Amino acid sequence: MLQLKFDPKAVKKPIISLATIETSTLLNIIRASVGPREGELVVEVEDGKAERVADILRSYGVDVHSMEEAVEKDEERCVHCGLCISICPVEAIGFSKERKVVIDTSRCIHCGSCVTVCPTKALKLP
Repeated sequence: MLQLKFDPKAVKKPIISLATIETSTLLNIIRASVGPREGELVVEVEDGKAERVADILRSYGVDVHSMEEAVEKDEERCVHCGLCISICPVEAIGFSKERKVVIDTSRCIHCGSCVTVCPTKALKLP
């Protein structure tokens, strides 16, 4: 998973398409926020190809960071209501035997859906 930040120059170019063509790698856009002056994307990259894709994106002026961490939960704020469980598209969040919300970080795709619905703001993306 890569987090991409675009400056005003990079936003105006078809960089994702160029990177896909140059690396023969499919990029799955998980989350996107793009405006006329800046943009941020989170993309999923095929196994073993993230470094090559990151190098190409950097050559186009994109700020690239690897996303190793999944969504983070503030234990003190979480009331274990389960709203995040129902919205998670990959079922990375569930209840433990003790009826506590738990996150399977290996399945999290950083989409941010759970962060958006959390009524107590107990979840955040790194």
